[in-house]
Amino acid sequence: MKNHTSIKTTTSGNHILKEMMTFNKLKKKVEPLFVAEINGTFIIAAYQGALSEFDVLIKYRQKHSGKWSRIRTPKHIHWAVDILIKMHEEPDKTKEFLSYLLEVWENTVPLKDEDARKKILDINFLIKENEESFNKYKDLSKKGEYSIKFLILLAKLLMIQEKTNLETAYMFRNLINALKEGKDIFKIVSIATHNRR
Repeated sequence: MKNHTSIKTTTSGNHILKEMMTFNKLKKKVEPLFVAEINGTFIIAAYQGALSEFDVLIKYRQKHSGKWSRIRTPKHIHWAVDILIKMHEEPDKTKEFLSYLLEVWENTVPLKDEDARKKILDINFLIKENEESFNKYKDLSKKGEYSIKFLILLAKLLMIQEKTNLETAYMFRNLINALKEGKDIFKIVSIATHNRR
């Protein structure tokens, strides 16, 4: 078993992460269902969403120059731009990575009960499920904005979110295909910025 010290989570007792990812909405405190720190550079969290019973809302913070950003809601355009940068620097490896993401997409199922949601929001489960891929594509972390660990976990959670809210959803898949096929930037931006929420 590999050492996972680069990922910290609230399940190991780090309540500071939970506090960092708690925010107020309409004068009500919103606490995450799941929080993990990745590579000391990202904190990713999932919350109860409002679109369906098992909807999850994903948010993150990123550290720049030793300071954490505000809590952000990731958009498809964010990771698409990162993939474009990686593609420019390492086209073959990035296309291979996109093929892997398509496989993940095909194998991702919507959340239909609380047990399934608890399982998928367990950092140890997510690490074990994706450990081989973290190692296989780690060199791509040197290109672009996002580390591979963050990108894989973010992609997986966004796929679950999309499929849980609409089982026949296809936007994520279409964007992966457009990136892999080298579609023009206007097509990629059009797909990535289609309003989902």
